[in-house]
Amino acid sequence: MPTIAILGTFDTKGPEHAFLAEAVRRKGHEPLLINVGTFGPPTIRPDIAAEIVAAAADEPGHETLLARRDRGECVAFMGRAAAKLVARLAAQERIHGIISLGGGGGTAIATAAMRALPLGFPKLMVSTLASGQTAPYVGTTDIVMMPAIVDVAGLNRLSRILYDNAAGAIGGLVTAAEARRTGAAATRTASESEKPLIVASMFGNTTACVTEAKRVLEEAGYEVLVFAATGNGGRTMEALIASGLVAGVLDLTTTEWADELVGGVLTAGPERLDAAAKTGVPAVVAPGCLDMVNFGEPTTVPAKFAGRRLYAHNPQVTLMRTTPEENRELGRILAEKLNRSTAPVTFLFPRRGLSQIGAPGGPFHDAAADDALLASLRTHLRPDIPLIEYDGPINDPAFAQLCARTLMQLM
Repeated sequence: MPTIAILGTFDTKGPEHAFLAEAVRRKGHEPLLINVGTFGPPTIRPDIAAEIVAAAADEPGHETLLARRDRGECVAFMGRAAAKLVARLAAQERIHGIISLGGGGGTAIATAAMRALPLGFPKLMVSTLASGQTAPYVGTTDIVMMPAIVDVAGLNRLSRILYDNAAGAIGGLVTAAEARRTGAAATRTASESEKPLIVASMFGNTTACVTEAKRVLEEAGYEVLVFAATGNGGRTMEALIASGLVAGVLDLTTTEWADELVGGVLTAGPERLDAAAKTGVPAVVAPGCLDMVNFGEPTTVPAKFAGRRLYAHNPQVTLMRTTPEENRELGRILAEKLNRSTAPVTFLFPRRGLSQIGAPGGPFHDAAADDALLASLRTHLRPDIPLIEYDGPINDPAFAQLCARTLMQLM
């Protein structure tokens, strides 16, 4: 019988987790109660006590830290400890799913633990924070966030329904995962599972390019996962590359670096483009959509950008054209990232437009700005890294095919 970890702060939310555990048991799974509360004795009996969780952190002096009873310190520490514990339990196949109920502190601890588990491992967080900004809790993982609606503070006619639904949801996830693991209802054929995996980055303004490159690669026997270059998409792609599962990287849409440099809303952070270099994965890189920075509605564009060239992508998204000065710095940054590569890497540059709207005749066409980016790349790229120039826009089918063929040669 599959086991589901019920992780929570049992000093304050014991009865709620006990109800959840019983609901999990009724639905045919075995609960494993894990206490991560640190501010008092548990109100229900755990299967794994908080002291055992704390010891899993393997951090000397943690007893002193917990004795100070500083809420922030305790939450951060128990998150680290729980992450190590559940990762070990999952590796030993002692748990097959994980669920938790929590407010702010409980959500922080439980999702830290869940983020330590691999993609595809069932994880469900019922949280008072689930209807807000969940990115800090989910990160680049597949945690399912379910709104608690009411505070996790006792059982009532609504919370009982919600927690019972949550038990059914995690049970369904575990059942599906177990079917995949045992092969009873495999979702992939043996031949598909053996295909080398390629990740690619895409934006609306590079869709035609990436779609054609994907077609070429798939016809050649590769499996291609496409990630939207929207900040979280880039971070997720980097995490998958770092996992060691990826055979090649088709990073044709590096636009998140424009947002990181200039201050747009779709930044993937300063680690973008690091994973392939660090893990030695062959990569083809292009400057897709580095001609734009992303903001929300027009009123959200900062006043300091008054007078800049703007384009309404839709009512909720306003794009701002990058300048030659910004592009020179972007060229330096991208070159610095690629120069760290230990595996083969090639940069392909479309001379007649970095995006659909940056092609000749488009609202963001600016040859001088594009040339500044190219010149910077020429100056800063390692001499042994090929910089291939293509006399056409990024969405030309021939450019996409060149990118795909180049990556296959590198691999």
